[in-house]
Formats: sequence, structure tokens, C-alpha cells
Amino acid sequence: MSRVLALLISIGLVACSSGDHDDVREWMSTVAQDTKGKIPPLPVVEPYEPVAYDVGDLLDPFKPAKLGSDAKKGGGGFRPDLDRPKEPLELYPLESLKYVGVITRGKASYAIIQVDSALYQVKVGNYMGQNFGVVVGISESEVTLRELIQDSAGDWVERTSNLLLQEKGAK
Repeated sequence: MSRVLALLISIGLVACSSGDHDDVREWMSTVAQDTKGKIPPLPVVEPYEPVAYDVGDLLDPFKPAKLGSDAKKGGGGFRPDLDRPKEPLELYPLESLKYVGVITRGKASYAIIQVDSALYQVKVGNYMGQNFGVVVGISESEVTLRELIQDSAGDWVERTSNLLLQEKGAK
């Protein structure tokens, strides 16, 4: 029975596919004659109008004017005092110093700074770090320093750095 059913299905498929389908081909050709594709027009390109860029007397960023002058080496308004005696915490980079606490006596605050296993007391006006950093403020959460560093031209530039209070579990 299954062989007969399979034979009938295969004969039916062969019979359906053997036609010429002339009516379908004729319909396709008539529809294709009336159909035309539409391509949208290209956008209008407006002509380029250059804009005048007048920098006036500004410094050309590609000329090393600041570096070329030897008269300006070491210039600027800030200079570290190289003749004063160094304090113990100036031997260490600022990254190796840890602010671990604060002591207040009267109106004066003293920060407790840890280096390796040693503890130091610093107050406003003491120096710390290797960039001529002077302590300008002590609070319960941070020590504020004003450092003098040299830029690429040799001028001394002032920058502000902070040492944040280290938590008990932090290393």
C-alpha cells in the first residue's frame, strides 16, 4: 500500500512540473514592461567656501619658541629655595608617604605621616616629597601640599597635591 501511495505522489509531481507555464511567463513579461525602477536623485552638493582663519599674533604650536630661548631657562615667578636644609620627609617620593592620622593641640593640627615603619609629625610649613612640597593645609581627611616642579622649558610651575587619610585596613 505504501508503495502505491509513493508511486502516485511521484507521478503527481512529475505531471505538475511538465507543463509549459506559458500563461505565467506571459504575465511576467507584461508586468515587467510597465514596471520601471526609481532611483532617487543625488543630493545637491553645495560649493565649498573656505573660511579665513586669522590667528593674529598667537604663538605657532609647531615652533619651539619657548624652548629656543636660553634667556628664559629657569625663569618664571617660582623658584625653590635650594640653600635651605632638607627635612627628613623630602628624601621620599610623595607616593611612598602615608597619611595615617591627625593630632590637634590647641589650634594647631599635626599630621601623622608613615614611611616604611617610621612615623613623623608634620605641621603647616613643613616640607615633604621630592618636588619641594610644602604643607599648606591639614584636615582630618587630607594633607594639602604645594609643590614646585620644572616643566619642559625649565620653568618652575606650582601644583597642588593631596595625601588622603589611609583607612585602617588599607595598605
